[in-house]
Amino acid sequence: MSSKPAVLCFSGLDPTGGAGIQADIEAINSQGCHATAVLTALTVQDTHNVHHFECVESQLILRQARAVLHDMNISAIKIGMLGSVAIADAIHCILREHPLIPVILDPVLAAGGGSSLATSHLIDAINKLILPHTCITTPNTIEAYKLADCNETDNDQYIIEQLTKTGVKYVLLTGTHANTLEVEHHLYCGTTRLQTFHYKRLPDEYHGSGCTLAASLAAFIAKKIDIIDATQQALDYSYNSLIHAQSLGNGQLIPNRYYWAPK
Repeated sequence: MSSKPAVLCFSGLDPTGGAGIQADIEAINSQGCHATAVLTALTVQDTHNVHHFECVESQLILRQARAVLHDMNISAIKIGMLGSVAIADAIHCILREHPLIPVILDPVLAAGGGSSLATSHLIDAINKLILPHTCITTPNTIEAYKLADCNETDNDQYIIEQLTKTGVKYVLLTGTHANTLEVEHHLYCGTTRLQTFHYKRLPDEYHGSGCTLAASLAAFIAKKIDIIDATQQALDYSYNSLIHAQSLGNGQLIPNRYYWAPK
């Protein structure tokens, strides 16, 4: 009997279950893959914002990841919230030890409610330690500006040129924060735009949409689907999870990552 592809996730813990590691697990399981989990941070958050977080000790993260990688055949690595430079350095060690495993980075730099989750030193560490080992990263426009050290007057092509200098292979620049009538997601290989994906703009705000996209993309890549098809399928899945999102708190809606399951 063949086993499910396994994805190793580095993410924070969200007590609401809307984002972070719970979102990763649900999205990855929904694609028929198995999610393994290494927590990077414990957070105090609700569906409005992150109010506080404490990072897990970096050596514990390193030991957990090595134990999983020694025991299991990992087909992709998904990285979400890092929290500290020390954690970025620990994960960098893992990526150097396993250079053939594709890495999917969701650059979680701020909470949906606006709270910062990354210092300038951590952003530098992401650029120097994580992105050079990354197959594909999925920043929204605000995250892309920060990673590329650009401002809103710079065009997308310049931002992509700056990101490409880090060594990342693919960039999926997501368009939910852009001022466009439709949502346009642009997939780049280096500085070449491979494809643009168009979706109707939805009226609400969502808690864990970026996690859902990156984790489902990691699952499709773990299943060895080519990058354009994997991106399309991950975007379709994420969009449907938002259409079926649920109001479980008083803030942002939580994506329904099991929208397809029998009621």
